[in-house]
Amino acid sequence: MSVPERMSAVGIAKPGGPEVLELIETETPRPGPGEVLIRVAAAGVNRPDILQRIGVYPVPPDASPLPGLEVAGTVVAVGADVSQDLVGQDVCALCNGGGYAQYVAVPAGQLCVGVFRRRAGRQSDDGLRILPDELVEHRRRFDGD
Repeated sequence: MSVPERMSAVGIAKPGGPEVLELIETETPRPGPGEVLIRVAAAGVNRPDILQRIGVYPVPPDASPLPGLEVAGTVVAVGADVSQDLVGQDVCALCNGGGYAQYVAVPAGQLCVGVFRRRAGRQSDDGLRILPDELVEHRRRFDGD
């Protein structure tokens, strides 16, 4: 799958209400070791995103400065140590920021794969509504928790 060098994303111009969100152009991230690149179809809006926008939630040092902690979309590339079998898979994921963009790089361990196959007929943004429950179930089933 072809990935553009640059992408559109939503940035925060300054602390404030929704009017401070702005469409920006930025470099498309590349997946590092253990990561996947997701073409974002939908992004969730949650409390930390709002707190970041109003200026009371500092971005962790290792996170993207762009808002967006939950996404649904399609894996378009993988980094080293990640199976190529994930490319083309519809997924939802918890992000370390950066979900309000066309593409986001996410650690492969933060993916929930197969949600859409089990819920046939649903749209990709439905994955965001079930993301926390699916991740808990995935961890319980595969990590033995």
